[in-house]
Amino acid sequence: MLIDNPPASAPVDAPEHWRRFAPDLDPATVLFSELVPGGGHWSYRLPRGTTLRLTALDAGANLSVVLYSAQEKLERYNMPDSLKAQHTAHYTRGHVLMSDMGRSMASITRDSVGWHDPLGLLLDNRLMKEKYGQHDYQTYRNGMYRSGRDGLLVEIAKYGLAKRDLVAPVNFFSKVTVDADGRFHYVPDHARAGDHVDLRLDMDVLVAFSAAPHPLDPRPAYAPGKIGLAVWRSGPAPADDYCRAFRPENARALFNTDMLYLA
Repeated sequence: MLIDNPPASAPVDAPEHWRRFAPDLDPATVLFSELVPGGGHWSYRLPRGTTLRLTALDAGANLSVVLYSAQEKLERYNMPDSLKAQHTAHYTRGHVLMSDMGRSMASITRDSVGWHDPLGLLLDNRLMKEKYGQHDYQTYRNGMYRSGRDGLLVEIAKYGLAKRDLVAPVNFFSKVTVDADGRFHYVPDHARAGDHVDLRLDMDVLVAFSAAPHPLDPRPAYAPGKIGLAVWRSGPAPADDYCRAFRPENARALFNTDMLYLA
């Protein structure tokens, strides 16, 4: 879905899913909303100054998200730089998702969860088959049975991107800790139904996501949770922005993005 020039308000006949999971939003600012079934995937081109709310509609949901600059797709979210600059191994309110050019692509402005996983990567076809078996539609009547990796490859291909362009995602609503020996530990049932996170877009971005299970999720059945999405006009980060003041590195990343839009 492209909204390079989003309307002043949502179309009269547009679905208002957001009233279910974001009743605090001003109807005059909401551009659109979507309900993403478990295992589903989609992508958008979203302009600077809009905010994307992600809501877990089922407990234990996971949403794998990747970001690319809509102006120059070679610029994309960089997990190592973002974590190193912010001295963190997880994301929550105040953190920004930085590009490989040192710019803030998006900022987490609200968060009811407190921990989102940037390290656990994606469920791929091999692991999905080992964990869940082969599920053909005729037998299981499943709405979507696709790995997170394949779902994201389908979406970024719509913009001319391929396997070599797939970056490490942010797994929103999932928690993975690392012990002293470097082993990853998945925390089951981390997200509750109704948990949400607001992601303000600090530049024009291509955002692609998959609601497939987290690759470390130990549940034996393929049962990914539903996700609610809502997008509204919020404006770019103000001078007194919480994320801008969260760390000096965040202020620099947001400044670098602001400089890109001086014209």
